[in-house]
Amino acid sequence: DDLSDGGANHYTEVVQAIKYAVPSVIVEVLTPDFNGSTDAVMSVIRSGANVFSHNMETVERLYPAIRPLASYQRSLKILAFAAREAKISVKSGFMVGLGETEEEVLQLMTDIRKTDCDFLTIGQYLKPKGLPLKVTEYIYPDTFEILKIKAFDIGFKNVASGPYVRSSYRAGEMIHSTSSVSP
Repeated sequence: DDLSDGGANHYTEVVQAIKYAVPSVIVEVLTPDFNGSTDAVMSVIRSGANVFSHNMETVERLYPAIRPLASYQRSLKILAFAAREAKISVKSGFMVGLGETEEEVLQLMTDIRKTDCDFLTIGQYLKPKGLPLKVTEYIYPDTFEILKIKAFDIGFKNVASGPYVRSSYRAGEMIHSTSSVSP
């Protein structure tokens, strides 16, 4: 984020090097919001990546506390731009257990899907060592299943939802279970 292009050139060069070494490999790129730069997003999209991923992380109300340098609306705009401009799949994810309500989670999923994002991951927030943000609630596995069903009902093509799910959780399985991604 401290580079003028938000690191987009680095992402692009890494994806191109991977694709050069192994042309058939499927590459998913997890990016920042590039401070809203659509030029940076286009650079990553044109790199040869197969999946553009940007995590929303949390519900809108908690953005100031969880992502103080980010913007909920800016992240949605990045996802929407990527989905509109790319011939690749788009993925996002978020954490629960930070004090969000069920209604806020449903609104977040709806907002993400409105961007034409294809894939979604939902995981339990687990406090990293040294960070002050504490877990508010540990979510039961059956609640993750309910969220998964609701996400499919909203229109996501594939969803990974569970306490240990992270943005890259079984990414290969998620991608290969749909026909929208090709090497």
